[in-house]
Amino acid sequence: CPQRPPETHPSTVRRNPSKKEEASTMADGEAEVPQETAEAEAPVASEPLDLMQALQMVLKKALAHDGLARGVNECIKCIEKDQALLCVLAQDCNQDQYTKLVEALCAEKGVDLLAVPERGQLGEWAGLCKLDAEGHARKVVSCSCIVVKDYGEETEGLSVLTEHLKNR
Repeated sequence: CPQRPPETHPSTVRRNPSKKEEASTMADGEAEVPQETAEAEAPVASEPLDLMQALQMVLKKALAHDGLARGVNECIKCIEKDQALLCVLAQDCNQDQYTKLVEALCAEKGVDLLAVPERGQLGEWAGLCKLDAEGHARKVVSCSCIVVKDYGEETEGLSVLTEHLKNR
């Protein structure tokens, strides 16, 4: 087999030289110094999370890590077994007895309790819905109570939430 000249041999051909190599092989012999932009290094300042956004983020992470108990039955079992880290209760719950029971159990076991205005919103955050092609929630099932058993990952939302719970 005849061998190709070394310039065209596939192992020696460089198709995408790095910027450093391009700078050293310029025609006029001067090396080009790559300039870094200040906006590429500067972190993007996001607006601070409010409590409901932080709660939504925490519930999403907990759902991904299988750390949610949804519904009054599951929540009461988790609270009684001391597995609950946080309990979220809907303010528009149609059964006053459920609300009183959950509040009493949380007070007895020392579990933090947060209130959310709507059951439908709580059900959507707990993953009790179908998502359409655009990512909008459809067929949302209402949920009166959620217990977080495992927060999952440490997020900014979790730090905002724990800070709020400390200051209460």
